Amino acid sequence: MAASDLVLLNGIVHTMDQAKPRASAVAISGKRIQAVGDEEVRDLAGPMTRILDLEGRCVIPGLADSHIHFAHFALTLRQVNLVGTTSLREAMERVAARVSQTPEGEWVQGHGWDQERWAERRFPTAIDLDAVAHQHPVTLMAKSGHAAVANSTALRLAGIDEHTVDPAGGRIERSSDGQPTGLLFDAAMRLLYDAIPRPDSGQLAAILPEAMGRAQKLGLTALHDMDDVVAFDAYQCLHAEGRLGLRIVKYVQAAELEHVLALHLRGGFGDDWLRLGGIKVMSDGALGPRTAAMLDPYLGEPENHGLLIYTLEELTDIVCRAAAGGLSVAIHAIGDRANRVALDALAAVAAFPRLRHRIEHVQLLAPEDVGRLAKLGIVASMQPLHATQDAPMAERYWGQRCQYAYAWRSLLEAGTILAFGSDCPVEDLNPFLGLQAAVGRFSAELRPAGKAWYPEQRLTAQEALRAYTWGASYAVGMEDRLGSLTPGKLADLVVLDRDILTVEPQAIGETKVLATIIGGQVVMSDGL
Repeated sequence: MAASDLVLLNGIVHTMDQAKPRASAVAISGKRIQAVGDEEVRDLAGPMTRILDLEGRCVIPGLADSHIHFAHFALTLRQVNLVGTTSLREAMERVAARVSQTPEGEWVQGHGWDQERWAERRFPTAIDLDAVAHQHPVTLMAKSGHAAVANSTALRLAGIDEHTVDPAGGRIERSSDGQPTGLLFDAAMRLLYDAIPRPDSGQLAAILPEAMGRAQKLGLTALHDMDDVVAFDAYQCLHAEGRLGLRIVKYVQAAELEHVLALHLRGGFGDDWLRLGGIKVMSDGALGPRTAAMLDPYLGEPENHGLLIYTLEELTDIVCRAAAGGLSVAIHAIGDRANRVALDALAAVAAFPRLRHRIEHVQLLAPEDVGRLAKLGIVASMQPLHATQDAPMAERYWGQRCQYAYAWRSLLEAGTILAFGSDCPVEDLNPFLGLQAAVGRFSAELRPAGKAWYPEQRLTAQEALRAYTWGASYAVGMEDRLGSLTPGKLADLVVLDRDILTVEPQAIGETKVLATIIGGQVVMSDGL
């Protein structure tokens, strides 16, 4: 056997390989794992081998974010950050500060507001924005990504007025006299954002590396991106230049389905750095703006069942056309009604077992639907931070139904494959916060430390880590080359400052990544 290029010794190695779950050493040759074992791995070192003594530090497979809007995240790094604001006034002060620094007439964009965390607990309006921005068009995206607010200037530039008709799957909030209040929900947001000059693929490619560097520092080595085709183009530009710092599996929106089918592109087309995943379909809205589609109405809102973007017949048609063309489908479904419709639609393509269909979020299920994902072979692509961040809001609007909300344990015991992610920029990019949420199911910000929300749905650290590694790879048909530290697989691994499988749940979120290795190359090192 040829000498290794890199050997890691004296570590605590969690392989996620059921045949050999624990080791202390890893040897890497080229871009692949050569051997996993213990002291005998040292024998693979040659005179040119780099040897890294881990001194008892923890090693895990590279982490994958199974649901992320990464191009959107990169863009938010240049927007007004409203995450964590505790009042409408604080949010408007941040907007006013950016307006004062922006040339008159240029768009000001922000993101991350959450009215449920504000003292006023009400949605912002154009009147609020007009008070701090007279000469600038301003639009602010909600934390959920399913609501936006615009000032009067932005509404005028977008052509949104009392005569504008609500688009299918969306709603324009109106005052008693029929005038738009500035709030737009779900599909209606497109009316606004179509009016904003958008970066082209070259401009996006210029800002993505900064975001990729942030991801590498957090131990992320792969992403399943849910943004538009402009982002796909930007990733291709970076890949052609050898500057794609993460493995990207790209899902494209349902609006692009006919174009993809016309080109006869199938899921998996590409290579180990950039490939087509499948088609992303929106089924409903979100909990934050109360547009997630529900079987029963929201508590306190007897007329509100949310928004179902497609009928069952329409969604089934999309799913069947995609599957017939060799494309997996990832369906966004948050409310219990949306999840049922998604399951019913996916049942129609059970004859295509090679395809890895997914439901994104799976935030609320009716009890009788919990076992259906496993029976249909559908991956549950979920984001643990949604549970701990949404808990108070979910209890307020879903009540007792919450016992089947974010039901990781119930799904896992039913045989469902879990794939975890962040939904960043909706939630924090840091996967260790997601691992902590899955294991502890508590948030120090919302609950006394150690008090779990529906603790029966917690996972072990091993199970949660598997969802961020092997499960994520399985979801995109790459478990034969990623997701575990197994000889022959691609050498994507992360060195940590603690053993996340044995520390208390409260300590998982404080984990520091000491090194990130992708394809045998150390792409980030900090203190190692």
